[in-house]
Amino acid sequence: MEHETALVTGASRGIGRAVAEALAAAGARVVGTATTAEGARALAEELGGRVSGAALDLRDPASVDALLADLAERELLPSILVNNAGLARDNLLLRMKDAEWDEVFAANLAGVFRLTRGCLKGMLRARAGRVISLSSVVAFTGNPGQANYAAAKAGLVGFTRALALEVGARGITVNCVAPGFIDTDMTRAIDDKRRAALLDRIPLGRLGAAGEVAAAVRFLAGPEGAYITGQTLHVNGGMFMG
Repeated sequence: MEHETALVTGASRGIGRAVAEALAAAGARVVGTATTAEGARALAEELGGRVSGAALDLRDPASVDALLADLAERELLPSILVNNAGLARDNLLLRMKDAEWDEVFAANLAGVFRLTRGCLKGMLRARAGRVISLSSVVAFTGNPGQANYAAAKAGLVGFTRALALEVGARGITVNCVAPGFIDTDMTRAIDDKRRAALLDRIPLGRLGAAGEVAAAVRFLAGPEGAYITGQTLHVNGGMFMG
């Protein structure tokens, strides 16, 4: 990957950070995004080397446009795009506010559309590229209180399949990785009772590691994944077997 440039959204922590580290270790130049300029600077300082930071709020079309313009000016438009950033606003559907629905779709689906559209132009000219989006196990299993999140993540799967058909002839692959429950700050906050119930649903009996998801992304981004497109790679310990 020494001649590749990767853009990884939501790279300040968790899965996104692990993906940025894995792609940089494989030789790619990596631009990792955080939601604030301060977060982007901290990301670049902490990871250093082949990783630089940039601010991006996927809910804001102007922020997407600004990032794309900055990358073009710095000649850093990506040959590998990893759509990892997203957010959750959990609530039972009858209690869910319009804003909770709209914000999740703005970040997790509409923002991905805008950013991918902007990055595709360079890939089409080069007749090569990788687009990898992070879906979720709940897109396939559902989860109470997450109708907005599950619907948006399921939307990414349809988006991926359609786009793969559109751009495959130009040498661009488009895939999803769908993590299960991964050991991150969010899952560490789960109380012991809920954690035990969750582990009962996972045949391997443990939470996944962010590095295991990053390895799947690295595979799809590398030469080994060149003949795979329109697919969803499930990394969930057997919680869903599709």
